[in-house]
Amino acid sequence: IAVSPDMKYFAVDWLGVEVTRVMLGIVGMGSIGCKVAQRARAFNMRILYHNRNQRRKEEEEAIGAHYCAKMEELLQQSDFVMLVVNLTPETHKLIEKKELGLMKPTAALINISQGAVIDQDALLEALQNKVIRAAALDVTYPEPLPRNHPGLNLNNIIITPHIGTVCSVQAIHMMAEEAIANMLAVLNGQPIPSEVLPK
Repeated sequence: IAVSPDMKYFAVDWLGVEVTRVMLGIVGMGSIGCKVAQRARAFNMRILYHNRNQRRKEEEEAIGAHYCAKMEELLQQSDFVMLVVNLTPETHKLIEKKELGLMKPTAALINISQGAVIDQDALLEALQNKVIRAAALDVTYPEPLPRNHPGLNLNNIIITPHIGTVCSVQAIHMMAEEAIANMLAVLNGQPIPSEVLPK
């Protein structure tokens, strides 16, 4: 728009949505969820979270987050709902038509976890029928979506190509260094720095 030869003036109705002082609901408060909450706090967002287990009070206070034992409560109150969970049998299609219907019509759903955490057909229907305002997906199912997928043509959805962890050269270097440190630890019979244990 800024460089188009046909542009004579800028419209004044390109208004976004304020994030300051609104409610962010984080589903999945592991290490990534906590980092998201820290950053959201810098915008004075109010933070709710749902997790299998409640975090310690000191951790909640440090990031200003309040626990919702039931995800439904979080969905009903949040202006933005961010999914930050692992894909497991329990989280497969965690968000379906029922959950989308609990959200505010002005709310946005953000998925940075795995595509199959959302029932994409239900999300598409919710976006088309304005059940929720918008969605932002860094992950889809499948990846990439077929080029004729109707979600690619909606104006109330943003889809990025699973780039949440590849936003900088430094991030890629840190990931590679961490992977190498883990491999060396295994080869040398030492404790694994980033070991992921089954729950």
